[in-house]
Amino acid sequence: MHIVVCIKQVPDTHDVKLDPVHNTLMREGVEAIVNPFDMYAIEEAIRLREKLGGTVTAITMGPPQAEAVLREAISMGVDNGILVSDVAFAGSDTWATSYTLAQAIRKLDTPPGIILFGKQAADGDTAQVGPGVAAQLDLPQITYVRKIEEISDSRIVAERLLETGYEVIESSMPCILSVVKEINEPRLPSLKGKMAARKAAITKWSAEDIKGEHGCMGLHGSPTKVVKVFTPPPRSGGEMLTGEPHEVAQMLVEKLKDTFIECAS
Repeated sequence: MHIVVCIKQVPDTHDVKLDPVHNTLMREGVEAIVNPFDMYAIEEAIRLREKLGGTVTAITMGPPQAEAVLREAISMGVDNGILVSDVAFAGSDTWATSYTLAQAIRKLDTPPGIILFGKQAADGDTAQVGPGVAAQLDLPQITYVRKIEEISDSRIVAERLLETGYEVIESSMPCILSVVKEINEPRLPSLKGKMAARKAAITKWSAEDIKGEHGCMGLHGSPTKVVKVFTPPPRSGGEMLTGEPHEVAQMLVEKLKDTFIECAS
């Protein structure tokens, strides 16, 4: 089975910078890491290959330095890495990103039997790209997967995490999954894996290579428009209550009563 895992390079949470002109995240020259949720997708892809056989291909869309996340995936055990990179992709929202990744998947020599995503990206938290690719490719999807119970070339049964429990969903294959951290524990790269990653040849595709339509890619092809991005001002005001615990509790009760009366009047 050909297993595809889509991963993303995201800014380190301690080094987030915004482009004041385009209202987008600045990625050039910013320290970046593999999206933490994608590590679980990588691990699950490798486990599926160990169980079913076949190959695992990691795909990422991003600037040239995003090649680093593909090498990290290879160091963990992924077979191949594909970097989809072009200035035409700059400023893509989740819709344009989904379109671009879907075009890259269509270009693969061997169609995938299953496509994996982390549940969401740490820099956007939208959880839209996995479902977006499923819509672009017209494939069934199961989101927030915490366990794969059964899988074959034609059928998959998975547990989907809910706020109050889980549900078991059966789907035909090929299928797209977005996984949560409860599904596994990502392995550490081995020395052999790190050496293989350093030598690995990364395939690079441009907008022309994937036959992407200009009006569907990048900032101009993104239906989402960010009008303004800003850091909210720190909260001000407030009152510190001091004294013995029972005294503070009594003062708090009185203030809540006064506030309630003011709101009711």
